[in-house]
Amino acid sequence: MVVGMGVTGRAVATALVSRHRPVLTVDDHPGESLRRWVVEHGINLVGAPELGDWPGLLEGCGEVVVSPGIPDRHPVFDAAHFAGVNILDESDLAAAWDQRPWCAVTGTNGKTTVVTLVAQMLEYSGRRVATAGNIEIPLVTAIDDAEVEAFVVEASSFRLGHAHCFNAAPAAWINFAPDHLDHHADLDAYLMAKARIWEGISDPKDAVANLADPVLSQQAPPGATGFGSATSTCRIEGGYLRFEDRKVISVSEIRRSMPHDLLNAQAAAATALRFGADLEGCARVLREFDGLAHRMSVVAEVGGVRFVDDSKATTPHATLAAVAGCPGAILIAGGRNKGLDLSTLADARPRAVVAIGEAASEIAIVFEGRCPVQIAGSMREAVEAAAAQSGSGGTVLLSPACASFDWYDSYEERGRAFTHVVAEMEKRR
Repeated sequence: MVVGMGVTGRAVATALVSRHRPVLTVDDHPGESLRRWVVEHGINLVGAPELGDWPGLLEGCGEVVVSPGIPDRHPVFDAAHFAGVNILDESDLAAAWDQRPWCAVTGTNGKTTVVTLVAQMLEYSGRRVATAGNIEIPLVTAIDDAEVEAFVVEASSFRLGHAHCFNAAPAAWINFAPDHLDHHADLDAYLMAKARIWEGISDPKDAVANLADPVLSQQAPPGATGFGSATSTCRIEGGYLRFEDRKVISVSEIRRSMPHDLLNAQAAAATALRFGADLEGCARVLREFDGLAHRMSVVAEVGGVRFVDDSKATTPHATLAAVAGCPGAILIAGGRNKGLDLSTLADARPRAVVAIGEAASEIAIVFEGRCPVQIAGSMREAVEAAAAQSGSGGTVLLSPACASFDWYDSYEERGRAFTHVVAEMEKRR
């Protein structure tokens, strides 16, 4: 049984059918496109099952593969437990079908950036790799490429929590902060899911850990490859990024060098070097890497005001890092709260705040009495209000600390909306 027929669920079902495995697919909210897809592929679909349907659905099923977006409270987990059926993640299937090595990266923020850096460092070191997992390409699809030597996997808490046995080496855990409490039962469940990143490690040096993070410093096994602290294996020392006793690159040469960028650089270098990269390959990437879209991306400067798109920041932890990198910015924040405590944003020091979306009133309360706050009813209104307050030489920062699903279908769409409004402002000038 495959539960949840998004990108990963469809990839899993396709991979199973190609291997002549009988498949039953289940989706709580099947749309017309999914119904057409299963007909085209000759796959059985059960749509929107009732709670009492699950025991019958599981009869005859040997395994259940759960898609990443299925929350912990979903009835499939209890039903599978009572039926004695194993719950799997797609990574379990990929590991059973393919023996090539893979490393993995998890963390609350910055996973995709670090995965991208690691993959490029390995490529520049002469290894043919592919990225997979919590991105556009599921691992069960990536393994179809016979020319790839190894895989760099982005491992979300959903994937880790659902896996029967997660086995990647090296494996990096780059940070931890509250997130996804709308999916996990509680913060402890989220932490336990993340901690599974290291359950397949045999050599403790293959556990790559941010020792500047108080949670990770406690979770890291003795002998782990640390980064982020003055005494860690990978560190910033004497103006250089160093790994063990070797200089990787001068900090002045690193293209992106905000505090969170330097942590990402250390995490990536440590993971890549443990996975066979060379020093020059790591240095070359850090000299050239200009960041990913919607992650602290400078989209334009209009009338002396710099506009920065950090739409990917969907947690307070990410927004705090963004504001620290843009002191004195006018912050645009809000959206759909994922069950997180937004009051921690009070530690940020923006010059002013424009609150948007469902969480606008929560955001306004956090900053009340700390800085000027206003609520905007659209992205256009928010950008124009922020620009009016910024003045020449200032920064307008979209870093929402919330999900996008109140106004938009994705953080990418939200970032594009921000960029579009800025482009129109630029055109009018």
